[in-house]
Amino acid sequence: MYVDGFLLAVPTANREAYRQHALAVAPVFREHGALSLVEAWGDDVPEGKLNSMRSAVLLKPDETVVFAWITWPDKATRDAGMAKVAADPRAQGNMAEMPFDAKRMIFGGFEVIVDA
Repeated sequence: MYVDGFLLAVPTANREAYRQHALAVAPVFREHGALSLVEAWGDDVPEGKLNSMRSAVLLKPDETVVFAWITWPDKATRDAGMAKVAADPRAQGNMAEMPFDAKRMIFGGFEVIVDA
């Protein structure tokens, strides 16, 4: 399995808009090979002494941390699927209207080494 992970700051007032955004784009990812897409709204994200999820996304007082991930069967499927999602007009329109500051989004691809 392969996982794309995302950490972002979403204006708290945009919770429902963000949820709708994720619901709209999820089928596009699934059609292009993703096994699942999970969006988790932070409700227990503490400040760290040196670093934290809050500081990583430069969280503002009126924002909430969101942790999200997409699972794929393998990296090859992910690479092909992400290219297809990027070219899919349904995703392009949805991405143009993201209810958060994408410049502060942190993301990366991860090879699963334990799935217990």
